[in-house]
Amino acid sequence: MSTKEKIQEEVDVLEKEQSNNEIVLYNDEVNTFDHVIENLILACDHTPVQAEQCSLIVHYKGKCTVKTGDYKELEPRCSKLLEAGLSAEII
Repeated sequence: MSTKEKIQEEVDVLEKEQSNNEIVLYNDEVNTFDHVIENLILACDHTPVQAEQCSLIVHYKGKCTVKTGDYKELEPRCSKLLEAGLSAEII
């Protein structure tokens, strides 16, 4: 086995071990843009521009992935969004 093949195999294994989950935010008819933006900034560490873009995508498309990462990292973030009255889930 060549060095290149061995390195590629190690990279492939690492990628499989790092299965990313996503927080998906869903549209609702209750929350204002300002409320959604404020909570994306607080819960997901978005910049104001990122939060505004995500809120627009949610509004027009019905949902948007707002954060990706390890489940343990996403769980408290998703909980903050849910506590704020937003519709979100980890997939």
